[in-house]
Amino acid sequence: MAALAKVVARQRAEMDRLRDQVATSVVLERAKGVIMALTGCTPDAAGEDLLQRAKAGNRTLLEECWITLGSLSPLGAATQPLVGDDLPGAPLSAVPGPPGPPSVPQGTALPAGRDTGDLDDGFTALGRLGKALVHVATPQDLADCLLEELREDVDADALLLFRSLPAGGLELIGHAGVDATLAGQWARVPPLSGIAALEALRAREPRWLEDFAADRKRHLLIGDPPERWLSRAWLPVPTGDGAEVCIGILRARGGPFSPQDRQLLRAVVRLCAGRLRSFGARPRPGAAATAAAVQPVLDSLPGSAMLLTPLRGPSGEIADYRVDAATEEAVDVVGRSGRQLLGRRILECFPSMADEAVWHGLLRTLTTGEPFEGEPFAYQEVVDGAAELSTYALHAARLGGALVVTWVRHDSSDRQEQRLADVQRLGNLGWANWNLVTGEGSWSSQTFLVMNRDPALGPVPLGDLPRLALAEDAPVLAHAVQELVRAGLQFDVPFRIRAGDEVRHLRMVAEVVTDTENEPVEVHGFVQDLTAQRSAELALVESEQAIVTQHGVLHAERAMAARLQHALLPLPTRPVRLAGLRVEVSYLPAQSGIHVGGDWFSAIELPDGDALFVVGDVAGHGIDAVATMAQLRFTAKGMVITGSSLTGALARLNTLLLHSRDSHGTATMVLARYDPDEHCLVWAQAGHPPPLLVRGGQVRYLERPLGMLLGACSDPDFQEARCLLEPGDRVLLYTDGLVERPPDGIDHGLDRLAAAVAAHPTDERGSLAPLLASVLEGERRDDVCVVDIRVPSGRE
Repeated sequence: MAALAKVVARQRAEMDRLRDQVATSVVLERAKGVIMALTGCTPDAAGEDLLQRAKAGNRTLLEECWITLGSLSPLGAATQPLVGDDLPGAPLSAVPGPPGPPSVPQGTALPAGRDTGDLDDGFTALGRLGKALVHVATPQDLADCLLEELREDVDADALLLFRSLPAGGLELIGHAGVDATLAGQWARVPPLSGIAALEALRAREPRWLEDFAADRKRHLLIGDPPERWLSRAWLPVPTGDGAEVCIGILRARGGPFSPQDRQLLRAVVRLCAGRLRSFGARPRPGAAATAAAVQPVLDSLPGSAMLLTPLRGPSGEIADYRVDAATEEAVDVVGRSGRQLLGRRILECFPSMADEAVWHGLLRTLTTGEPFEGEPFAYQEVVDGAAELSTYALHAARLGGALVVTWVRHDSSDRQEQRLADVQRLGNLGWANWNLVTGEGSWSSQTFLVMNRDPALGPVPLGDLPRLALAEDAPVLAHAVQELVRAGLQFDVPFRIRAGDEVRHLRMVAEVVTDTENEPVEVHGFVQDLTAQRSAELALVESEQAIVTQHGVLHAERAMAARLQHALLPLPTRPVRLAGLRVEVSYLPAQSGIHVGGDWFSAIELPDGDALFVVGDVAGHGIDAVATMAQLRFTAKGMVITGSSLTGALARLNTLLLHSRDSHGTATMVLARYDPDEHCLVWAQAGHPPPLLVRGGQVRYLERPLGMLLGACSDPDFQEARCLLEPGDRVLLYTDGLVERPPDGIDHGLDRLAAAVAAHPTDERGSLAPLLASVLEGERRDDVCVVDIRVPSGRE
């Protein structure tokens, strides 16, 4: 093992060396390309020139490459000087010192704890930094790298990278040694006076803040508190003809930066110019990129809106606009809508836009950025075959170099009232208000219908409202009303009323409105009729109880979950015959013990001689899942036995899951009915994997009819499918535990099952067990239920 560990260590070191070599080669080749482009020399000559320049400047080859990439100036031309108070007029190309220890002028005072050996380490840091820059990929990486390299050399405790914004401020593009809260506070800096980084960028000179008491009077200092860093340095990074990035060095100790520290920091800044240039300039999205980003947003918005890109004529003036993005409801004068408008001219689609006020308003918005809102105008449109006169107003706002134009529809009060009435009618609810000062009340017309009260009698006073409820519900409603008026407690109370020969199940929600002295002055709320929903719940409960009684398979009590599972899912010990079919069933729990799940099946022969097959899966495990499984299993069989269609049974089961308080979330299911006279299998499904058909040695999955999993929505659509079975056919109904195996997808599991079935003969009895063993390798994370249906062949 020790020898193997040494081999692995050597290989890892060799891989790291090769990785550094490749990254360094990339930097070298880019620098050679710059020299070749500027001078027209050969690659060999460019490499030799880099070596000579590095030797002349006492730098490493990698340092020279970074400096070349940062300057991008022709050879022999003077680089832009960065003038400072200690190196007046020194060109940046001459700033980095030799890798050895520089000479220290006699009489120069070194900071405490610093000697010439420290200076040696400082200039050696340039070589380390040049190598480290090879692995820097983002400005944040650069900040972390710089602080790591400068922490010991210049006593740096924190480092910030700011980039100038077109509007004149700064944005923070990298930081190290600064917590996220402080970085978030300084993420965007407006163009204020007293910002040292802005001053350094404008003057293209470093700013050395070495006297904390004086600096805090002249500058806005970063820090919470600012005393955290007593000395700072801000150095602009030259990139091309200017400087748009500034590096800030923050130190906890006070005092001036030594000449050697300043020289090292200048060299570091010069070295970073090439790396910052490689990150690229701030992206400026073009029209195509803007349209690609805006179109998905417009796709999700209602109403009419467009993205217009200006088109300029030979004189430079805007002659038209191009539609680059549009909502689906945007329609032009000839009926084109949505994406049909893309690429067309606005004056072609909307000639009215040439109106002088609108046209000049759009130009003003594009020039100044001020939003434009046009005067309302009437427009006749056809809605559902009927002509409607609507009022619109045009709004425009600038987005980059384009305009976002929207048409805002001003609905009349009559239409708003009609929509409110439609909402109340569709939701079977109505609003109600009571003025506690005057004692007057007001109800909507729908409230009178829900409460079964004649509008001529007027609203019921708030205090008399509990008298309308049944005697059992009146005390709860009266207490809720009293607490609402006394303590201002909002309530949401169900209660029942008698409406003729029926009892209605209602729900009321109300809250109180107070005045400036916190005294209740008004109560408003709504009342909703839930009779249909509650009736469906009661009908399903009664149906479930009838089915339990009819089949006698539910026990009154279950002491243990294992006994419960055995009672609810009795497994046949051998294949059974149903309607001329041979049926074999297998159920495998997810794990041993009494942890049971919601997978289940049914296979019975109906009174008319047909066979019913059901396989389902309730989400989750445990007693709740088993209880929901029992509801679905027996309710499904009972509905089909009593004459319900397959899709009708699924629809009612979905209502049961949605509205039964004891339900366990969602469930999937497949129902199949076999007619032996017609040899036809009719089936429907609710979010369940498709049955698998084996015929003549070929394996395929039946195409699933429409059907959503139970409990997902209130109004699903279920459809049936038919399949004529032939002698020798085999059909497998199963739960998802047979095909799901994380992290593989469901499609991979379906392919694995089909391959396993094809590999096992279909005419052998008891072949279901080896089939499951081949498919279910390793630990089972979910229950598995399989119903194997076989049509006897001619010889059988």
